[in-house]
Amino acid sequence: MDINIIKQNALNAHIPIVMDDTLDVIRTILSKEKPKKILELGTATGYSAICFAQILLENYTNEQCSSISIDTIELDETRAKEAIYNINQMGLEDKINVIIGNAVDILPTLNEKYDMFFIDAAKGKYPIFLKEAIRLSKKGSIILADNILYKGYVMSDYNKHKQRTAVTHLREYIKSVTENKNLETKILDIGDGLAVSKVLV
Repeated sequence: MDINIIKQNALNAHIPIVMDDTLDVIRTILSKEKPKKILELGTATGYSAICFAQILLENYTNEQCSSISIDTIELDETRAKEAIYNINQMGLEDKINVIIGNAVDILPTLNEKYDMFFIDAAKGKYPIFLKEAIRLSKKGSIILADNILYKGYVMSDYNKHKQRTAVTHLREYIKSVTENKNLETKILDIGDGLAVSKVLV
């Protein structure tokens, strides 16, 4: 299977996946930081996790490749099974581990330290995800939060009921990462917004 087929299948099914320009920035971060252990929240059909694994494999020596590990959590069982299928088809089952369940419940059970986090799940839960990511991080870890500007609503005076909870929590996330002295954060206006935070301690 080709990664472009996985991408197109997701787009055809209207399943949200990481945007191309956002992925380009993440590619640069991955190439520079070379994380060995990644935790992703929101697997969908596995597109982003597969992309991350491929990028890392391109930048690592054969010896380093053995240490690459991506854990990815997905609430929707049907999508998780599709992700597992796609990951297997790409021959990356030894690099990517799909955990099926609610990230809010699963995160507190994890205790390993990760080099990078990619948050792309329920927008209303981003502050919870951030708290857990910081707990599971170490000095130098990178925390990425996708869709942080949420169609432009977050930085506008948007206050409609339909998306109010998501917008409120995304604003809370931005406030937390920009005011936390233990984090160095940039909010990038690419795709639907990407928050890039580096853990300083």
